[in-house]
Amino acid sequence: MLTNDNNAVMDTPMATEQHLTLHKYYPWLVIGLSALFLIFKYVLQVSPGIVSDQLMREFHVHGAGLGNLAAAFFYSYFIMQLFVGVLLDRYSTRYITALAIALCAIGTFMFATTSELWVAFLGRTFAGIGVAFATVSYMKMTAQWFKPNQFAFVGGLLATAAMIGAIFGEAPLSMLVDELGWRPSFFLCASLGLILAIAFAVLVRERHVDSAAPAVVKHHFTKEDVFEVLKSKQNWLLTFFSGLAFTPIAVFGGLWGVPFLSIAYHLTTTKAATLVSCVFIGLAIGSPLLGLLSDRLGKRLPVMKWGTLIAFIALLPVLYWVTLPLWLICILLFVFGFGTSVFMLGFAIGKESNKYVLAATVIAMINTGDGIFGSITEPGIGKLLDMRWSGTIINGVHHFGLNNYQHALTLLPIYLFVALILLLFVREANAQHSH
Repeated sequence: MLTNDNNAVMDTPMATEQHLTLHKYYPWLVIGLSALFLIFKYVLQVSPGIVSDQLMREFHVHGAGLGNLAAAFFYSYFIMQLFVGVLLDRYSTRYITALAIALCAIGTFMFATTSELWVAFLGRTFAGIGVAFATVSYMKMTAQWFKPNQFAFVGGLLATAAMIGAIFGEAPLSMLVDELGWRPSFFLCASLGLILAIAFAVLVRERHVDSAAPAVVKHHFTKEDVFEVLKSKQNWLLTFFSGLAFTPIAVFGGLWGVPFLSIAYHLTTTKAATLVSCVFIGLAIGSPLLGLLSDRLGKRLPVMKWGTLIAFIALLPVLYWVTLPLWLICILLFVFGFGTSVFMLGFAIGKESNKYVLAATVIAMINTGDGIFGSITEPGIGKLLDMRWSGTIINGVHHFGLNNYQHALTLLPIYLFVALILLLFVREANAQHSH
């Protein structure tokens, strides 16, 4: 083994590159650049919401047209998820990720500089294709550069990076738009994305020799490998668990939480949004901490079960006991986000349950569950609200009462309960699979 390592070092073209990759902090440089891609992804994802009026005026569209423009990003993202894992496992994670970041930047340049709706639509489509690589690339790099007993902790930092990106895409970008205008602001975002793509290509390296995954480079990725992933009952259980556990946060935090809290607790939109932010803070803190706990225990399932159960219990009083004081709602929403963050451990079990060479394919499969359930549930809850709508219209907008929201949002605790049941059929990876 020492001989092979020495040969590998001798074969390296540049001594400076050897020194860089062997440095003890180099893995953190790699994961830091991967985290910046995640932050860039979430800035691009949420940014149209803060310039919705400008976009409708600029491209001469109304609500439905703006919705279609925003949807171009998500549709291309979900479709690309089917191919991301295979591409990253089969080819260079370094160069494909750099190209993906560059594609995001190009799409954003197009969006920022055009007056044609179809070009803006194409630009958002390109951005959606590019960001589809962010989560899976982050996890793949974590698997390459960190020890197996660090995977859940470092992987959990993904959620922290995502929350930072979502925050930057709201207030700071909004202030930048007020100062510069929306086009220069988006142009600046695209420029920073291009710099990140170049930095990724120049600084990031593949880790070809890994004590946790010997002879990775010698394995040629085949169609049979994909079928092996798809045939695994464990992988399907994790995909459904992840989708069911994450969707309540995506739906409550992203769309329906603010209007529900405004109606249920008689709050302004700003106060309701502040309470919803407690969910994301809980998610950002819980994900690395519970990942670290599971790494220390050497077990994932007990942490996943308790986290899901706690999230289920915390959400119920917020939805149905609407006389709670605001400080208690804030705590319960934080606990809801903290507990739900165990969905990230599904990626760890998935990575550990399959061959190392299939890490990105498995992670992409599990990540697809989040997208599928989220895209079905958000309009599904809207449909449930419409079904029980009383006919009240206020300021030209359909008004839904508290009972409407409670009925429709019942889907969320049901999802968490079903996710908990699914965990009874998942097995600890290190006890049931080895290669």
